[in-house]
Amino acid sequence: MTPPTAVAVCGDRLPVGDGLYDAVSGKTFVCRGGHREDDYVQAYDHHGRTWSAPVRVAGGDDPPGHPTMIQAADGHLLVFRGLRDGQLRMARSARPRAIDGTWMDITIGAGQGATYPMPLRTGDGTIFVFIRETAGDPDRGRPTGTRPVTFVRSTDHGRTWRSSASLTGHRRAIASLDRADHMNEIHVGQLRYEPATPLYPERVAIVYTLAGCGPEGRLHDRHRRNLYYTHFTPADLHFHAADGRDLGTTVDDASQEAYLKVVDTPPRRLDLRSPDHISLVGSTLAAWPFVVWMEPGPDGRVRDRVALWSPLGGWRTREVATGVRVRDMERLDGQTWRVYGTDDAGAPGIATYRLTAGRDWRFESASATPGADRHRLEDAPSG
Repeated sequence: MTPPTAVAVCGDRLPVGDGLYDAVSGKTFVCRGGHREDDYVQAYDHHGRTWSAPVRVAGGDDPPGHPTMIQAADGHLLVFRGLRDGQLRMARSARPRAIDGTWMDITIGAGQGATYPMPLRTGDGTIFVFIRETAGDPDRGRPTGTRPVTFVRSTDHGRTWRSSASLTGHRRAIASLDRADHMNEIHVGQLRYEPATPLYPERVAIVYTLAGCGPEGRLHDRHRRNLYYTHFTPADLHFHAADGRDLGTTVDDASQEAYLKVVDTPPRRLDLRSPDHISLVGSTLAAWPFVVWMEPGPDGRVRDRVALWSPLGGWRTREVATGVRVRDMERLDGQTWRVYGTDDAGAPGIATYRLTAGRDWRFESASATPGADRHRLEDAPSG
């Protein structure tokens, strides 16, 4: 939580693709940006309870291109990153379920303008990587504050890829363009793969906010506003509202405002973090979606809010905590989720909370975390 400033880099990443557990090898694999933004992976052996040495798998470039990881159905580890020149890059492990050896470094040409790569794997092994596209990279006619969401798809374990444009015929998957408030950047807080159940087909839940220049002109990420929910069905590449309304293969500004909005907030400066760039998404046993996010309070501390959708009343919001900077969450059972958070005042440690049925929030535990004086981040040898 407190890396040394001399060698650390910005931790500007989202709660998706940080790591994964492989039951066959009994190992957890994690990826991170290291010194000079290079990409590193490490493995934790659950049998020996030991960490491997970090392995450098690729050169990095920029915090919004931070590394994210998925495991292909053939066992190989795939690490994705975006580069400042607009490329989507992928490093592929030399062997399945292992991090040693020379990783293959590949450019995915279908992923133009890629930042914030967000990978997932469906039940049949298909891999999707959603990206926030800096539209000014492939489309020079757009200002830097135009940043829609697109995706790429692979059906052969990451060997070949197709863009969402080639699959659907639409240039962008989620986009707000030419808004009067200039909030034309899509910031996904989290996407979550949800396997099929008797209540819904295989889907990907997505929560996002808008960013942009607001009243200040053609600038990048000066203001934030609003929160939106949609889910994506990999089988037909369609997006849907919480009530199941089918929006087709692209979401434009009109449809997001009419059907996807969870909460409406005025444009707020980035230093007020409203809403914050991290927001979380999940669902209840009844398949009702909910989202968790943070907004600044009058005392400067964040207010933690949960919005739960139901067929009876739509989206309903309640404040559940104060001062918790939410980081991620995981499902414990059909109704209960564990939320991980830190103190927004900077106190060390990680706390967990239990969120039940998208409504009831209670403190669970707190864990101390070591500081930089105990665990230094050093340059790792090349892998």
